[in-house]
Amino acid sequence: MTGADYEFLVKNQIEELGEEVIDDRILIEPCGRNTLPAIAWGMHLFESDPDEPVVIYPTDHLIGIGMEEVVASSAPLAADHLVTFGVVPDRPHTGYGYISPGDPVLNGYIAATFHEKPDQLIAEKLIADGALWNAGIFLMTPRVFFEECGRYAPDIAEADLPDAYPQIPSLSVDYGLLEHSSRVAVVPLSVPWTDLGTFSALHDASGPDPDDNVGEALMLDSRGCTFIHPEGKRVAAVGVSDLVVVDTDDALLICNRDATERVREVVAALSALHDRTVEEHRLVHRPWGTYLVLEESQFFKIKRITVKPGASLSLQQHQHRSEHWVVVSGCAHVRIDGTTRVLTQGESTFVRAGAVHRLENQGKIPLEMIEVQIGEYLGEDDIIRLDDHYGR
Repeated sequence: MTGADYEFLVKNQIEELGEEVIDDRILIEPCGRNTLPAIAWGMHLFESDPDEPVVIYPTDHLIGIGMEEVVASSAPLAADHLVTFGVVPDRPHTGYGYISPGDPVLNGYIAATFHEKPDQLIAEKLIADGALWNAGIFLMTPRVFFEECGRYAPDIAEADLPDAYPQIPSLSVDYGLLEHSSRVAVVPLSVPWTDLGTFSALHDASGPDPDDNVGEALMLDSRGCTFIHPEGKRVAAVGVSDLVVVDTDDALLICNRDATERVREVVAALSALHDRTVEEHRLVHRPWGTYLVLEESQFFKIKRITVKPGASLSLQQHQHRSEHWVVVSGCAHVRIDGTTRVLTQGESTFVRAGAVHRLENQGKIPLEMIEVQIGEYLGEDDIIRLDDHYGR
């Protein structure tokens, strides 16, 4: 399950992993409503087998070998409980929520209390009292889930999903359900686990060098730094420590390793300024591949377009811009106003404003092209789609 903004990114990643994209097994949220509505929509898929446990994972976690065995051994517990997994802490982390276990039950414990992200002193006390990190991984049967959801969040349990998705409350599964139900159990999880939700966590999981540095930068007299930057760009760090530097096509982040959880404050500040960086990215995923904006000004835009083998753009036209295409690698089948041409490496063509055109890759390798747009308006909404294989 993912948001509408990430549909094509997710599908492209699935293909990159060598797996087949099956559309009806990917749920696209029309808008963000937090984890409880998302889980409810997903659990509706399994109502035909209401006593079969369903495991729910966040996608930004790194989980070590052994998780499958822990999940399988917890299936009997899930027959009458909403099972969550609690990571055995190795330090008083202030970026995670905590769960205090109560009375033992089968291979776990009744979840006694949920704790929001604590400060350092409270985290130390929670660990001393045997509390576990809340991993946000769950095992539930549809029957138990909808019984408890109907009791504590009936607006979500009874909603006609996905049609009613924009109208239902935005609630986390912890706050909306687990913190109220008396049928929640927690199973200790001792397999290697980390939440990759911050650059500091990514640093720890990336195998730092002997000076505790991560990245391809040239490090001179520097310790504890993380550098993430485009391939081929030479970066050097001299006499610095505990820095995180993330350089992408869109933006540059520089912060202390202890402050990486404050990135959300940066996003909020940019949103308040209506900065388009929050919503738009230079690398854009489409069902047929990707495009990267290399340079743009008021009256021109240059893109690198990558079309997957067997994929094609929609049959379309633009009112306000013309396009010049140059093939860098692969073979392009180009249709312009009813005439089809085949372009190979180094060849080019021109698409005037208003022309009906389509770009297709019938080859076995990705098609790489450079597109130069020229016009008085270059927005992505200047597209009239006349036919599209992807239903857009």
